[in-house]
Amino acid sequence: MSGIGSLEPGEGTQAWDTAPRAPRGRGHVLLSSLYARHRRAALALAAVAFLLAGGGYLYATRPQQPPPPQVPYPAQVVTVSYLRERAAPPGAPARSFRFDVLLSVASGPPVAVTQVTQPYAGLSVAAAPHVPFRTKAGAPRKITITMQVTECGKVPKDAGMPFLEVTLRNTRAIQIQSFILGPRYAQHLSHALKVACSNSGR
Repeated sequence: MSGIGSLEPGEGTQAWDTAPRAPRGRGHVLLSSLYARHRRAALALAAVAFLLAGGGYLYATRPQQPPPPQVPYPAQVVTVSYLRERAAPPGAPARSFRFDVLLSVASGPPVAVTQVTQPYAGLSVAAAPHVPFRTKAGAPRKITITMQVTECGKVPKDAGMPFLEVTLRNTRAIQIQSFILGPRYAQHLSHALKVACSNSGR
């Protein structure tokens, strides 16, 4: 007999287990199949989550649409200009006079005129067409204003810078706007007041 024993693995070598392995049972195969399916499902969910996160980022960083333009205030788009004086119709009340103005809407939705007034306590005002009425952009409307002196002591001898107060309404706001109608209107108003109150003793 030799005195050499069993061989030991040398440096840099590895002893391999040559013992026969027990055959894998059905339970092991089922576990492996479940693991593989679970792994595929987990990978699919991770991919979906990644895509959703990426889509959310793209949605959050997409170019923002500009907001729709805001409706202007009615006083920003309405002008009232003096046209001419008018003769009093037959049967008109005493100490009354009439004139025409033109109301225009530059842009935006229609504007309703709900009231027309003036600053002098001794004058009453009526408008035709009767308020309220609407005017749309691009379709100026002629308004006939009738004023009647109700008390001469409460009207000025000379109307220096008279104005009309017009209440305007559109889909954004209701505003009271004062319109100075210019020197021709001031002259007409002053003359009409003098004629109306010339024999009244004020």
